[in-house]
Amino acid sequence: MMNQNQIRELNEAIDAVRGRRIENVYCVACGGSKAIFDPIQYIFDRETTIPSFVYTANEFVHRCPKGLGKNSLVISCSHSGNTPETVRATALAGEKGALTISFAFKTESPLWEATQHGVSYEWGPETDAGNHNNGMLFRVAFGVLNALQPCEKYERAVKACDALDETFRVNKEKFASRADAFGSKYKRAPLIYTMSSGPCYGVAYSFAICLLQEMQWIHSAAIHSGEYFHGPFEVTDYDVPFLLLKNVGPTRPLDDRAEAFASKYSRELNVIDCAEFDMHLIDEDLHEYFAVLVLGAVIRTYADALADHRGHPLSVRRYMWRMQY
Repeated sequence: MMNQNQIRELNEAIDAVRGRRIENVYCVACGGSKAIFDPIQYIFDRETTIPSFVYTANEFVHRCPKGLGKNSLVISCSHSGNTPETVRATALAGEKGALTISFAFKTESPLWEATQHGVSYEWGPETDAGNHNNGMLFRVAFGVLNALQPCEKYERAVKACDALDETFRVNKEKFASRADAFGSKYKRAPLIYTMSSGPCYGVAYSFAICLLQEMQWIHSAAIHSGEYFHGPFEVTDYDVPFLLLKNVGPTRPLDDRAEAFASKYSRELNVIDCAEFDMHLIDEDLHEYFAVLVLGAVIRTYADALADHRGHPLSVRRYMWRMQY
């Protein structure tokens, strides 16, 4: 369960939205923190007519969208709270009159000073997954939707976050042997492509740039399943590894089509299908939104297994945090 500080922060952030005219939503961060915003944009696209956008923080600062202003909601995230680009983007949003809500693990940080409403999250194996960055972000996103247009569905979605810890545990156990087999098979692979669509594309992106490139120094690229047939499918061959993440939402046919082709021409197609997840603790009409969070937990076990078989801890870096950049 959330602690009292998190409850207060969450309520204050959502209350700030009530009665305010929101014309657009900008989600701003870098790397893995940016990737967690893809499902939020997807949810807003599916549930409201308010346009939403996901930006890497430095481009947000330099592009400075003309629509950014007093009727904007800007949501940002930085685990450490000191990512310079994200801090600057949040400050810029405030300067333009936007309402800002920011997520961080470390609350005594520059991001906390730059934002109007900070929401803290927990981290680590001994903490409740429903209080991690994704869980708290979903609580805010559905809380904001409910504040703008009250709906019992959004209330149920907020409550569903309380079931994430147990749902993650069950599914990580379910996929543990597959994750270990993946790690063993690809421990010496120089390249692994990831592919997905809809709410799950952000997970494919994060796995490629953060877990494979950053943390394992394995060449990778995230391919959108809808774009696969417009260039990337030309690299498909019998010995080229793909990790396809299939969602359970309306864009699933894009993943089905990519799977049908890749399975013909590559012996190295690996699939994680959200339809196989145990989601019994979450209402069925919410699976489309919450399966992506379960996918994030499951695919992390794949990364852990890969790191273990390679003898390369996920914490090892060559450049990040080690030198000026």
